[in-house]
Amino acid sequence: MSFDCEQFAAALAAEFPQTAVERDAAWKHLTTLGVGGRIPLLLRPLDDVELGALLRFCVERKVKYFILGGGANVAGTDDDFDGVVITMRQGGFTKISRGRNHLSCGVGVALGALARYAAESGFGGITALAGIPGSVGGALRMNAGAEGRMISDFVVDLSGVLADGTPWSARRGELDWGYRKSNIPENVVLTAAIFELPSAEPEQAVAELEDFLAARRRREPAGRSAGCAFRNAGAESAGRLIDKAGLKELSAGGAAVSGRHANFVMNTGSASEKDFVELLGEIRKKVAETSGIYLRPEVVFASNESLEKVMNAIKEPAVLVLMGGNSSEREISLRSGQAVAEALVRAGYNVASEDISECRISDAMRRADVVFPALHGGFGENGELQKLMEDAHIRFVGCGSEASRTVMDKIASKTVMDKCGVTTAKWAVVTPENRKFPANLSFPVVVKAPCEGSSVGIKTASGPEEWDKVVAELFSFGGRLLVEEFVKGIEISVPIVNGKVLPPVEIRPPHGFYDYDAKYIYKGGHTEYFCPAESLDEESLKKAALYTERFFTAVGAKQLLRVDFIVDAAGEPHALEGNSLPGFTATSLVPKSAKVAGFTFERLCAELVQSALKTDECGGSR
Repeated sequence: MSFDCEQFAAALAAEFPQTAVERDAAWKHLTTLGVGGRIPLLLRPLDDVELGALLRFCVERKVKYFILGGGANVAGTDDDFDGVVITMRQGGFTKISRGRNHLSCGVGVALGALARYAAESGFGGITALAGIPGSVGGALRMNAGAEGRMISDFVVDLSGVLADGTPWSARRGELDWGYRKSNIPENVVLTAAIFELPSAEPEQAVAELEDFLAARRRREPAGRSAGCAFRNAGAESAGRLIDKAGLKELSAGGAAVSGRHANFVMNTGSASEKDFVELLGEIRKKVAETSGIYLRPEVVFASNESLEKVMNAIKEPAVLVLMGGNSSEREISLRSGQAVAEALVRAGYNVASEDISECRISDAMRRADVVFPALHGGFGENGELQKLMEDAHIRFVGCGSEASRTVMDKIASKTVMDKCGVTTAKWAVVTPENRKFPANLSFPVVVKAPCEGSSVGIKTASGPEEWDKVVAELFSFGGRLLVEEFVKGIEISVPIVNGKVLPPVEIRPPHGFYDYDAKYIYKGGHTEYFCPAESLDEESLKKAALYTERFFTAVGAKQLLRVDFIVDAAGEPHALEGNSLPGFTATSLVPKSAKVAGFTFERLCAELVQSALKTDECGGSR
């Protein structure tokens, strides 16, 4: 041990004669998992003042301390703990008191006891948390939740002690909560909380509590465990991922994955910390290999080295998400980039983001295992940046430079569509030198700047009186304009991810044209989306999927493409354009379609990264 236990114990007894000290305590008696060996010194302070003084005493002597609540999600260490353990399951930390519409509660109170006290006192709301093992303190630190409710939903005030012994507190407006996280500083030891709860009829609230606890007991395995071993990866259930990886009943020594609930790792009677760590590492590795999701433990380890061993069983890739750019779609790119980065963090990746405004290779791009460009329009989508990354041997998500260049240019795309048998509206090209209305077309027409996206640079002309005005306005975007005959029908968007066509999304804009406002602003009303598409027969949808595959292959696309269509009254899809880096917020068209196909947003982003990691070809090259 790195500190002299006997010397410290003597100093402790002299300084804190009133503090209860237990010698040679055992992790197996203090945690629900029951792994680990000896705790040389276990301290039992009775209130926050005594706790603060003990923390300061430890910090001044550079002695490591570990705060132990109910012990429900804790894995002890096989070696003698190299410091002191301070438990919070006695004294003022275990008291509850009732106010008019709130409960004040010490952090050592078990969640189940809090829920029962609340129900018997005529409060509801917190029933769903009753079955979560452990204490209020651990639940607050992890923002525990169940059945769609989080403990943070009810917190109005928190109290605690800083490592130097000074008091700390925060009110509802100062607290920022997320899934299994909050902005509570790491060096704060929580001591008490005030919960504001809705009123309920006591008899009914107790009955609901009993029903809920019975249902939870039926779902979860009996025996010794630390509860859920891993955090969910956003919408990806850790238990389902472990199950799909075929890991139920996998074992290491005395530790085994439950056959009843795959996210419970059981101590079958003789498990050691080593067994538990080895098994969690194997689970993390196998789930990553089968799903591209890198699970993070929910268990708290008394030994930091044990957590590192679990995480090092397989290292998560470093992904750099690019966003921003300098095109007219910059604001949409910032939204996409943030959504992708957050999804990949939830999926367990090591994620960094970069807001770029010029086309160049940065040091961060060179360091990343994969670059994920969430860029729309401009150099980020027209192949310029892709060419630089190919030349620098940087793996990246999406199409290579040649495909990106073709897809971004609506005129080049039209040429490819005509050659590969994809139906499109009749079209022509006009220039400032030759701006006459094309002889092969009839009004009404749609006029498009060929290298803009998000419906920027698109106008309709219903007759000769509008023609000159429309083309004059759109020539501000460049020297060529695409002119298409207007096709009346139903608009759909068809994504293709890693060569697999996903379900089409039917689009119903509020005012007939799916423009920038209908996509993002909603001043004219909200656009409706239907996936699967509701208004088209199966034959039309199959034809749109076939056309999408043809275009994907013809342009040499990789990993990701979206093709937009208008389906006419006869059921024929007319391709409008392709999009090699489509919008990628959780509510964008590709994620909407992927969700119907069974992909969560986290899985969709992860699969694109994994595909880029595995290819050495253009569009993710080394």
